[in-house]
Amino acid sequence: MTARRLPSGGRIDRGRTVTVSFDGRTFPAHPGDTLASALLAGGQQIFARSFKYHRPRGLMAAGVEEPNALVHLRDGARHEPNAQATMVEVFDGLVATSQNAWPSLQFDIGSVNGALSRFFGAGFYYKTFIGPFRGTGFWMACEKIIRNAAGMGRATTLDDPDHYEKINAFCDVLIVGAGPAGISAALAAGRKGENVILVEQDHELGGSLLGEATGGASDAWLGEALAELRDLPSVRVLSRTTAFGAYDSEVFGLVERFQDHLLVPEAGKPRQRYWLVRTRRAILATGAIERPLVFAGNDVPGVMLASAARTYLNRHAVLAGERVVVATNNDSAYTAAVDLAKAGAKVTLCDLRPYIPGDLSLRALGAGIDLRLGHSVLKAEGGKQVRGARVAAVDASGRVSGTASVVACDLIVTSGGWAPALHLWSQRFGKPRYDAELDAFLPPVEKGAFTCVGSLVGARSATEALDQGHAAGGGAGTRGNLRDHGDFWGRGLMPATVITNANGSTPGKAFVDFQHDVKLADIDQAHLEGYVSVEHLKRYTTSGMAADQGKTSNLNALARMAALRGMEIPQIGTTTFRPPYTPVAIGAIVAHDHGLHFRPTRLSTIHDWHVENGAQTIEAGAWLRPWYYPSRGESLRDAYIREAAHVREHAGIVDVSTLGKIAVQGPDAAEFLNRIYANGFKTLAVDRLRYGVMLREDGFVLDDGATARLGENDYFMSTTTANAAKVLAQAEFLLQTAWRDLKVHVTTVTDQWAAVAIAGPKSRTVLAELTGADLGKEALPNNHLTYVAIAGVPCRLHRMSYSGELAYEIYIPAKAGRKVWEALVEAGKSHDLKPYGTEAMGTLRIEKGHVAGAEIEGRTTMKDLGLEGLASAKKPFIGSVLRRRELLDDPKRPSLIGLEIVGDTGAKAGSLLFARDVPARGHGEGWVSSTTYSPALKKNIALALLSRGPERIGETIQVVDFVGGQTLQAKVVLHHFFDPEGHRQNG
Repeated sequence: MTARRLPSGGRIDRGRTVTVSFDGRTFPAHPGDTLASALLAGGQQIFARSFKYHRPRGLMAAGVEEPNALVHLRDGARHEPNAQATMVEVFDGLVATSQNAWPSLQFDIGSVNGALSRFFGAGFYYKTFIGPFRGTGFWMACEKIIRNAAGMGRATTLDDPDHYEKINAFCDVLIVGAGPAGISAALAAGRKGENVILVEQDHELGGSLLGEATGGASDAWLGEALAELRDLPSVRVLSRTTAFGAYDSEVFGLVERFQDHLLVPEAGKPRQRYWLVRTRRAILATGAIERPLVFAGNDVPGVMLASAARTYLNRHAVLAGERVVVATNNDSAYTAAVDLAKAGAKVTLCDLRPYIPGDLSLRALGAGIDLRLGHSVLKAEGGKQVRGARVAAVDASGRVSGTASVVACDLIVTSGGWAPALHLWSQRFGKPRYDAELDAFLPPVEKGAFTCVGSLVGARSATEALDQGHAAGGGAGTRGNLRDHGDFWGRGLMPATVITNANGSTPGKAFVDFQHDVKLADIDQAHLEGYVSVEHLKRYTTSGMAADQGKTSNLNALARMAALRGMEIPQIGTTTFRPPYTPVAIGAIVAHDHGLHFRPTRLSTIHDWHVENGAQTIEAGAWLRPWYYPSRGESLRDAYIREAAHVREHAGIVDVSTLGKIAVQGPDAAEFLNRIYANGFKTLAVDRLRYGVMLREDGFVLDDGATARLGENDYFMSTTTANAAKVLAQAEFLLQTAWRDLKVHVTTVTDQWAAVAIAGPKSRTVLAELTGADLGKEALPNNHLTYVAIAGVPCRLHRMSYSGELAYEIYIPAKAGRKVWEALVEAGKSHDLKPYGTEAMGTLRIEKGHVAGAEIEGRTTMKDLGLEGLASAKKPFIGSVLRRRELLDDPKRPSLIGLEIVGDTGAKAGSLLFARDVPARGHGEGWVSSTTYSPALKKNIALALLSRGPERIGETIQVVDFVGGQTLQAKVVLHHFFDPEGHRQNG
């Protein structure tokens, strides 16, 4: 291929020159170029190496359908793999490198795979599963090699320095595609004052008109149309934007490449935008994609689609070859052939059809083209570039019927018809209809809120496309006129795209899917092995499964399968179209929703006080909570031990606002709670509390917490911080589906109440002095509540203990949370009241043997946790049936126990448990769930689940941390380490 830049023409800005780099070589370019056109103009022939066989690959297309020219862009943190060179706008300093080649693009050691291609046919990796040797050893060896070879491109591991935006938009009309039909529709709708969004993936509007020679009538129409579009206030134009997905209710996903065309995005502006558009109706003007012909060597650099050669010529002023062979089965390639000839190329045109309309012959002969009817290209001669085309007479099925001869050339241009780009329509509606005349699948013109126009529905001329767009947009104003070439691809098309020898073989590898190296022989092999469904064919051969989703290969693969089965294409059907239409950067979808922005960080109304007083915070679900309050130079360990000991000796205060809080109200509230909790709640009296356990339907513990009865039909449920949303969701689900007869409302009130717990032997004194209330043992026993005022704020006081100490929980209107906290801290100074964090709180609950999230982790039952006695035998409840499954009642199941660690080193959570005198191998007999140093016991302790745990009290076992390489000895004890009789909390 001897490509060169023409001295005039094109839609590039010759007044400016920028420099781009590819594999260390610099190329001059002009604004308006793509990376592909710039490299092509500079004589670059090989752009990439193929996926499987590492064959040299050049440009095949000029747009989004390009399967070969995938490159790495930029370097460092902005490195981007698998960019289509045809879609990359040039800018000064653009750095691109080749991929899938080593040590270089010219000499790739991976090309040895081509010599071994007989072993890498369709489904070769599946076959390694089963042979040729017994056992799995052969597959395990192959798997490592296959996994190392899989994938294309190399992603960066550095943090992305750019930011992305999400935008929600609404419109009356969404128009996808800014070619003649799309622009005509936008003008008509905009004139009516409709709110219009016009989406175009290119950086310029015009679609197919950009491939026309400059200065013609099409440019005049386009200029006038774009000027009017700019003046229509209700029309928004989104260029550099791809509509990648169409979803229910007329919702579309778009990605706008807002600053991808710059070396570095401007400060404060996003690199890309993710648009979620909701529209009343949609007009699809997405055009059509040219189909390649399938013949031996059709992947050699220098074999290109006719539409691509014409685009490079007329849009980018690059003549892709001096001696050109055009192979076609339809009229559309004639315009490209004539344009190439007028630009100075020597053109030979091979048309499979033995007869063509007279106007086409006159145009071709008038341009000096060597016209050969009833002929096609049997093979592209050459290795790293086209050297010639083996041309022969062919019959209606594409089989050679005469003697082949070689035509010297440096460019082979092909056109096998066109495939309408119906991806968005099919994502929404499924299977399209097949049009035998056009040998293509087409969507209906109208369905639901969708209207399809232009080449998408086989418009036979530019004039017809304008008419369709104008009508779809509402018909306002005049539609304008465009000159037709008289080269509609569907006129007299011969539906033969595979060129073979007379016996049906090809004299070399003929490719159907270029990006995944799927050969014609692979399709044939899949058929021989019984893969008759198109979906099975797709997965077995991987045709259409690459990043291009088979834009140039799908229809050829289907046609070949139909021919092999002796069926018509519509009987074969199509594969399923799924979003995205083109690859979408994960950054664009994520936008700001990552790190701390992934979800809102929730803060209690007391949070600022904690920070001001030196608290170190930790994430707890969606919340930030005080972790510990270090004194100067104090470590986490020292701080939590000090805080926990202080609570046991004096009094401590902790912020528990993060607990889930749900109001359960209605005449059937008691019945609802009785069903959702394993223990009974119907008998709970007003102003009383009860600890409750709820199960999943499969019998495993879901959550635990306390529920207070505030009135006859008014209950206040508390949940763990992590499971608040899950419990509320289950409650709402049950009330809306299974228990629709219950008259109950459940409402989250987590944000309406701040909550504070005060624990320790002096806690009663602190609260009694501050509130003036009688909080004695008889006046307010454990699990009772009362109402008090603190600093003038009405509060609800629950007597309940999580620490095993005398303790109270105070529920405060959220806005007054800090005011009441500060009043409590001030009042408690004389009694040595000090704040403590979640780490000390965890130590206190482990000493007491209370279970928490580490024990309620989705695999434990009430029996496992020693809570079986709470389960009511008098009523059904969620999980009451399945919890009695034989497997869950197995006495060998791990059960909750305590561990006293021997020595000064604490155990690690997740450590496995083994009997003392057995080798530590496998998964052990249980695991450590929670661990701490106990200041009350002056030793390291842990909660754990151990097989037959209660039977093994007093036994010494091994505690093994395989990750950390640590083995400890521990004594099995009851999990209630501290005050097992409950004297302190009930006193």
